[in-house]
Amino acid sequence: MGPVLADSVRLTDDGVEILDRRVFPAERVWVHCASVEDVAKAIEDMVTQSSGPYFAALWGMVLAAREARSLAAEDARAHLAKAGERLIATRRTNNHLRKAVAAALSGVDGQTGDDLAAAVLAGARAGDERYRSRSAALGRHTAELLPDKATVLTHCWADLYLVELVRAAAGKDLAFVCTETRPYLQGARLTAETLAEMGVDTTVITDGMGAAVLSSGRVDALVTAADRVTMDGHVVNKIGTLGLAVAAHAFDVPFHAMVQAPDRLAPTAADVPIEYRDGTEVLNRPGIRGLYPAFDITPPRFVTTVVTDRGPFSPRQLGSYYEEIP
Repeated sequence: MGPVLADSVRLTDDGVEILDRRVFPAERVWVHCASVEDVAKAIEDMVTQSSGPYFAALWGMVLAAREARSLAAEDARAHLAKAGERLIATRRTNNHLRKAVAAALSGVDGQTGDDLAAAVLAGARAGDERYRSRSAALGRHTAELLPDKATVLTHCWADLYLVELVRAAAGKDLAFVCTETRPYLQGARLTAETLAEMGVDTTVITDGMGAAVLSSGRVDALVTAADRVTMDGHVVNKIGTLGLAVAAHAFDVPFHAMVQAPDRLAPTAADVPIEYRDGTEVLNRPGIRGLYPAFDITPPRFVTTVVTDRGPFSPRQLGSYYEEIP
């Protein structure tokens, strides 16, 4: 059995079940989504985050194919296209949603009825397997960069990347320091809970403590996931990553950003839309505004390594990732 959050989105006979990460681990509540719109709303409302939306989109497209079983080929294609657009639009900074939709539709070629549903299900299952295998490779490559008994500072919730890193580093006796990651506290609730579940030495700090901890000499590496990495080496990740990366750079602590692959559709940081969420998620008080950019962008000069499923790369040499890929 793996950690709970490694399997938090499930396809059922009558919908998609999503573990509500907004209340985990205090409660284990599964949100039932009976339609594509239900799945999209769950993603928008932060029922699931990190890689969760990828899996939700995979299985959401299966629901769309089930809905289209009674439609003629042209109408079925239009229904799937609309469903894919709706899911991709839920959170545009991370490109996982686009990849999930493409994976689910990869075997669609004019089928209708049950054949269409079967084709989309096969594509979604292949997308699920591919994401997990690439995450495992990413974890192995990242583990190789860390010394034995390393103390690792991490931010937000790196999901399967973190799970696979811990598995790959078995025997290295790693310890982790997790930032709380306001306002949803993914670090304090999701990262810390999963690390503890896997038997890892885990410490939680507030977001404002990161620079001081990095200055202490007790941290061997800053390791985070990346929602997207541009071809020129900018790392887009949960808000707060930039500040930690700058502090790590100042105190000679390497920053390793984990991503399955750099995004060829994002040559530069200007090509990545940054999601701004409602400021009331930060502060809800009359007469005072809250500001919530959900992501920030770390320039390559503050990034030591971009670790991919094909190994580590300098942020300035990411083009070589695709040299052997047509």
